[in-house]
Amino acid sequence: MSEESSGALANNAPPASPRTTVIEASQLSRSFGETKAAQDVSFEVRRGEILGFLGPNGAGKSTTLRMITGLIAADRGSAKICGIDVATHPIEAKKKFGYLPESIPLYEEMEVIDYLRFIGSARGIAKAVLEKSIDRISKRLGLLPMLRRRCGTLSKGFRQRVGLAQALIHNPEVVILDEPTNGLDPRQIIEVRSLIRELATDCAVIFSTHILQEIAAICTRIIVIHSGHLIADGTPDELAGDSSEDWQVVTSGSGVDPEQCPGLQLAPGVEGSTGETVHRWLGESAPDLGDLSIQIYRSGSRLLHVGRSRESLEQVYLRLTGGERVQA
Repeated sequence: MSEESSGALANNAPPASPRTTVIEASQLSRSFGETKAAQDVSFEVRRGEILGFLGPNGAGKSTTLRMITGLIAADRGSAKICGIDVATHPIEAKKKFGYLPESIPLYEEMEVIDYLRFIGSARGIAKAVLEKSIDRISKRLGLLPMLRRRCGTLSKGFRQRVGLAQALIHNPEVVILDEPTNGLDPRQIIEVRSLIRELATDCAVIFSTHILQEIAAICTRIIVIHSGHLIADGTPDELAGDSSEDWQVVTSGSGVDPEQCPGLQLAPGVEGSTGETVHRWLGESAPDLGDLSIQIYRSGSRLLHVGRSRESLEQVYLRLTGGERVQA
């Protein structure tokens, strides 16, 4: 690894097309006794994608990720990272990805900086490059004040940051994150989301979660895992179908208060996570855009979009799984 690469998040491999396939999972299956944790799970991930694994606890998400990373062997099927088979060439495959497991494997008595040096050395990073990598990642994740603290004394949030640091220290081509925002406060969650988006400019990112808000906030593609089966795979727009009847009106900010604007045929709004509010249109015919825009503006808001109603991500999930909920 060249020293020039230490200042970037991208791997120092030759430039590749954003559509290059970097993960191939084919019919991955694994059972634990009578429990079938994953059954014939197949998918591909391309460079530049942020792929979210969505499903309730126990659905098979972590088992699938552990098979992809080679932490556990598949009973059947195969996984490749950047074209390298994880089962037959595990060392070469593991050089290509960074992995943050749900339970972070920290050495409790080690200082954070020594732990990161140990991880970097184990990955074969030259000492001069490693020190620059530790400084870069520590700044990005807010770990500089913690470098001389023992891992065992860290809060849950800082333990998560150290776990992220060890996953990124070698500039991997694939980043696999299992519940990456677990234990973080709201500000830290926003920072991790920003980091994930930044990573996806140069590599592929997979992360597993049971929190709908995380999937909705950053994913370009979603895989739904239920009872060990892959039951859906697509972009949020592909998974959510159009309604044939209802219209929805999307406004800025907290939207419109129907009680303060009785002339507007809008139901109370539902605020989203991106600074928008969705109102159901109560009129019998399609809204007149010109008049609607003026009335909404006079109410103190702004019209962003009018279109056929779409299912929320939670509604999509409930439809696919027959009613089993995940955390919103």
